[in-house]
Amino acid sequence: MATPLLPNSRTESDGSPVLRVLSYNIRSMRDDTDALARVITACAPDLVLIQEAPRFFRWRKKLARLAAACGQVILTGGATAAGPAILCSLRATVEHTEDVLLPLAPGHHRRGFATAVVRFGGARIGVLSCHLSLQKDERREQAGMLLDRLAGLGVAHAVAGGDLNESPEGPAFRLLSGALQDCRAVAPWGGEETWRYSEPHRRIDAVFATKDIEVLGCGVPLAQPGVTRADLIAATDHLPVLAALRVPAS
Repeated sequence: MATPLLPNSRTESDGSPVLRVLSYNIRSMRDDTDALARVITACAPDLVLIQEAPRFFRWRKKLARLAAACGQVILTGGATAAGPAILCSLRATVEHTEDVLLPLAPGHHRRGFATAVVRFGGARIGVLSCHLSLQKDERREQAGMLLDRLAGLGVAHAVAGGDLNESPEGPAFRLLSGALQDCRAVAPWGGEETWRYSEPHRRIDAVFATKDIEVLGCGVPLAQPGVTRADLIAATDHLPVLAALRVPAS
C-alpha cells in the first residue's frame, strides 16, 4: 500500500493551523546546496529547524541564500556560532527570537539553542532547534536545559527539533520523549533512520511537540513528492525529519 501524503499547511475554521516542521542537519552547507534547497522546498515547511548552519566567515550570506532558494526567511540563529538556526515561511508572525549559548566544557564543541516565539493563524507557538553534544553525560544535561528553555518561553504550545546524537534508547532522548511527544513514535510516516544518509541505520534526529499538539505524521520524507533519494544523499550527511502538526488556537 502506498504511503499517504502528509497534510499540507492550512488553517482550520477555528483558527488552529496545521504546520509542517522540518528538522535538518545541513553540515554547514558543505555538500550540494542545490540538492539541499530542492529537498527543503519539496517539503514545503512552515518552520525549518537547522543544525550545523554555516558559521564564521560570511555565515549570514550563505544562510540567507539558502533561505531565499527555499522560499523561506531567516528567523533566528547563527549569531552564537553554535550551529542551530531556524528558517520560517511568510505565514509566521514573529514575536521574539533568542540565540542561547550552552556551558562550554573544555575541549568540547560550543553548543547552543536557536529559539523563537511565533504566531500562525490563531496559534502562538514556541520553537527551538538544537544539536546536542557527542558526550553522553553532557547530552543528558543539555536535554534538561532544553526543557527548561521551552518552559521559559512562556507559551502553551511548543515544538523542538534537532540532531540528538543518540538513538531513542539513550538517556537524553528518553528525557525529551518523556516530557514531550516524540512525533515519529506517535504518528510514524515515511522513513525512520536518519544517519548516515547513504545507508541509514540510526534514528538520531527528531521533532518533539508539547502534549496538546496533534501529531498528524512524522518521519523522513521519502514519500514526499519532489524529494528524491539522489538529492537526499547529495544534500548532506543526515536525512531530514518532517512533521505535520495541528496546533490548538490560543
